[in-house]
Amino acid sequence: MIDFFRIFGLTLITLVLGELILRGLGNLFGLYTVVKERECKVFVLFGKVLGVIDDPGLHILPAKIGPAALIVNLLGKTYTLDLRLDQQYLRSQPVNSEEGAPMGIGIWYEMWISDPVAYLFKNTDPRGSLQANVSSSTVRCLSNMPLGEMLETRHQMSQSVRDEVSAKSNEWGYRTGSVYIRKVHFRDVGMIRQIEEKVVNRLRQVTSAIRQAGANQVSVITSSAEREAAVEFARAAAIRPATLRRVLSEFATVPEVNKALFDIIETQRILASGAKLSLLSAGQHNDALTKLLASQPAPQGPPAVA
Repeated sequence: MIDFFRIFGLTLITLVLGELILRGLGNLFGLYTVVKERECKVFVLFGKVLGVIDDPGLHILPAKIGPAALIVNLLGKTYTLDLRLDQQYLRSQPVNSEEGAPMGIGIWYEMWISDPVAYLFKNTDPRGSLQANVSSSTVRCLSNMPLGEMLETRHQMSQSVRDEVSAKSNEWGYRTGSVYIRKVHFRDVGMIRQIEEKVVNRLRQVTSAIRQAGANQVSVITSSAEREAAVEFARAAAIRPATLRRVLSEFATVPEVNKALFDIIETQRILASGAKLSLLSAGQHNDALTKLLASQPAPQGPPAVA
């Protein structure tokens, strides 16, 4: 049993070491290569491109690029390129508007490698060149635009920059995707402060105008109501005598009502005058009381009314 485990362990170690040795020899002599997803490999020997493989999977190199694959890793060079979509954002690119206002443009763009050979050999720094090209195209295409259009027409601005950049980037093996103007802002701090002050003053003016318009509207409504009330009061005062005359004329046709009305009016006048009243009983048996009351001195104040 011990011999079995010893033999099994030696066999396993031999297989692992053999697998590592075979893989090393295979990579060294270019027998195979493995390409990952969204990846590309370019094989160059003596300054000549032997082949480009961008299909993911396991590839037998002699079948792809010929017998030169056996020495390409020894005497040549293999470039591994990333074909995935990449993005970059350039902040505050200096642009002047038609009115001379110093503006800053923030531009975002996408790019990916479309031609691996051109990317490797037509430009030593394609990414930096594309960034410089986007920056210069932004300044060239968007300078001297009216300030209103620069703040409103971002889609058209993005399209014009993309059309300007795409032709040159394709020559370098870089394909430009979406280009979008994300931010347009003022670069001069003093101008920003002046604009803020103007906006605040304008808001104050608008607020004051709204308040004044409301006060004027209230004044108009109040004056209209007072005028209508004055007209109605004047009309009532004008028709009051005629109304009273008509009512009194109707009362005069009925003697009982006429007498009762004037009695009530007389009583109200007496009560409103504040005079003192002396009430005497009617009849002959009260003559002594009458004499006593008449013999008393007259009180100070308004005269008594019997």
